[in-house]
Amino acid sequence: MAAPVNLKDLTTDNITENVHAINSQCGSLRLKYILERTVAHLHELARETRLTTNEWMTAIHFLTQVGQISSDVRQEFILLSDVLGLSLLVDSIDHPKPKGSTEGTVLGPFHTEEAEHASAGSLISHDPDGEPLLVLCTLKDTDGNPISGAEIDVWETDSKGFYDVQYAERGGPDGRAVLTSDDRGNFWFKAIVPVPYPIPHDGPVGKLLKVLNRHPYRPSHMHFMFKKGGYDPLITALYLKDDPYECTDAVFGVKDSLVVELKKVEDEEVAKKYDVKLGSALITYDFVLVTDKAAAALRRQKAEEALAGIGRTFRFIDDLPVPDVD
Repeated sequence: MAAPVNLKDLTTDNITENVHAINSQCGSLRLKYILERTVAHLHELARETRLTTNEWMTAIHFLTQVGQISSDVRQEFILLSDVLGLSLLVDSIDHPKPKGSTEGTVLGPFHTEEAEHASAGSLISHDPDGEPLLVLCTLKDTDGNPISGAEIDVWETDSKGFYDVQYAERGGPDGRAVLTSDDRGNFWFKAIVPVPYPIPHDGPVGKLLKVLNRHPYRPSHMHFMFKKGGYDPLITALYLKDDPYECTDAVFGVKDSLVVELKKVEDEEVAKKYDVKLGSALITYDFVLVTDKAAAALRRQKAEEALAGIGRTFRFIDDLPVPDVD
């Protein structure tokens, strides 16, 4: 290991190489690489923008406030990552999707681990003001085979655009449930029609959006998370077509393949089978999961393609790139 060049009398010209040198003692090659690039980009940001001390301190105070407002039920750092487009970028890199599979999107700051397991056809929302909705879905692999026994975590807001955890006096989880796909890969449940709503904008992230002249609204949507052994986990959502915020989502989550039309139950047999009224709102969707093996191969392929133009050679440890150095 090379000794640090000089840890005294550091200047704008040599500070970066010295930080790299001292950090190179890290035993984890992956962490060392991430820190090297983080430091390089942060230092270049400061040099390129001629960052002032006041601006640096403003950023420190902002991040401090982001941490202070975060809690078990409100993750302001995820919200910050969302509005900067980082969340979607990381998901796209870590969970690449081959053609024909369901695309992923952002997790959002309001997923919890307290949703109750529910049987097929369960009502997941008990908001009396919400418009009743029937959701009929299938789950298959990329070859069209049904996937049974998958765990499906579902969550949405109430009719006023608030998640259950945003109510101080809530009695327990609502608007969320964990379902299981049946032998044919089907799952279905009753909910309420999603509505557009603003992300929490009473904190530092909301203040940032205001300074940037950006609105805080998300289009009407419902979250889904899929887990099944042997398959790459999928975090996604379905968005209602023609929502006023469909093309200006505050967290960049909308993709054309995830936009669905809100239909109506018009068949008496369907209404009877699923115990809903004729004319009830209906959403149908066919989800497609990717195997762990296929996702890993595609992740490696895209990583090699992206790294090819960097001008350095890399090797992979646990399928993650690190610089290939002696």
